[in-house]
Amino acid sequence: MKTASKPTAPPPTVVRPPQAPRPGSAGRPLRRRLADQSRAYAFLLGGLLCFALFSWYPAIRAVVIAFQKYTPGAEPEWVGTANFTRVFQDPEFAAAWRNTLTFTLLALLIGFAVPFVLALVLGELRHAKAFFRVVVYLPVMIPPVVSALLWKWFYDPGAGLANEALRFLHLPTSNWSNGADTALVSLVLVATWANLGGTVLIYLAALQSIPGELYEAAELDGANIWQRIRHVTIPQTRFVILMLMLLQIIATMQVFTEPFVITGGGPENATVTVLYLIYKYAFLYNDFGGACALSVMLLVLLSAFSAAYLRLTRSGEDV
Repeated sequence: MKTASKPTAPPPTVVRPPQAPRPGSAGRPLRRRLADQSRAYAFLLGGLLCFALFSWYPAIRAVVIAFQKYTPGAEPEWVGTANFTRVFQDPEFAAAWRNTLTFTLLALLIGFAVPFVLALVLGELRHAKAFFRVVVYLPVMIPPVVSALLWKWFYDPGAGLANEALRFLHLPTSNWSNGADTALVSLVLVATWANLGGTVLIYLAALQSIPGELYEAAELDGANIWQRIRHVTIPQTRFVILMLMLLQIIATMQVFTEPFVITGGGPENATVTVLYLIYKYAFLYNDFGGACALSVMLLVLLSAFSAAYLRLTRSGEDV
C-alpha cells in the first residue's frame, strides 16, 4: 500500500539587490543622442545657409530694389512705385506677358500630354525597355544652351534639317523660328523636347506603382484600353499629374534660354517673354529697378497661382 507523498514546498525566491550602474554609463545614451542631433543640425545649418545666401537674400534684395532707383556704384534712391509705373507703360510689357501666357498654354497642350502618352507606350513595351528609356531621357543630359543651338540650326530656313526634310517630302517649307507666326510654337517644341525625359520617367514610376489587380478587374469587366486609362490609370496617378502640371506652369512662365539663344526675342517681339524682358531691363537698359519690379510681379503671380492651385487640389481630395 502506497503512502501519499508530502507536497514539496517551492524553492525560496532569491531577491538580488539592484546593481549599481557603472560610472558614466547612465549619461552615455544621452550624450550619443546629443552628438547625433548636433551632427544632423550642423548639416541642416549648411543647407539653410546656402538657401539664405543664394536664394532668400537675392529675393528679398530684389523686392527692396523694386522700390529704388538703383545703379551699381551709386547710392540707391527710394522712388516708391515709380519703377512699376514705368514698366507698365513700356510697350513691350503687354507683349511679354501675352507671349509668356501663350507659351505656357501651348506647353500644357503639347508638352504635358506627350510625356504621359510616351510613358504609357513605354510601360506597355515587352522588349528593349532600357534602350527606349535612355533614348527618351537623352535630351535632358544635353546642356540647355547646346540644345537650343542645335535647334537653331535645325530651324534654319535655308539649310536647316527641318526644311530639308519638308523638301524631301515635297511639302511647303516654313520660316520656323524666323517667322512671327511660327516662332513661339517652334520654341514650345524645343522646350518640350528638352524636358521630355524627366517627366516621362516620373510618369513611368507612377504607373509602375499602380496595383495590377485593378487592371485585371477592369479587363474582367470588359473595359477596353481607353476605359482602363480613364478609370484606372488617371485616377491612380492624379496626384503626380497635378503636381507635374503645377511645376510645368511655374517653369514655362520663366522660359528664357530658348528665346535668348534661338530668336533673341524676335521677330517683331513675337518671343519676348517676361524673363527675357527682365534680362533686357537689367543688362541692356541698365535699369535694375525696372527689372526687379518685373521680377516682383512675376513672383506675386506665381505665388498666388500656386497657393490657389494647391488649395483647390487639397479641397478636391477632401471631398
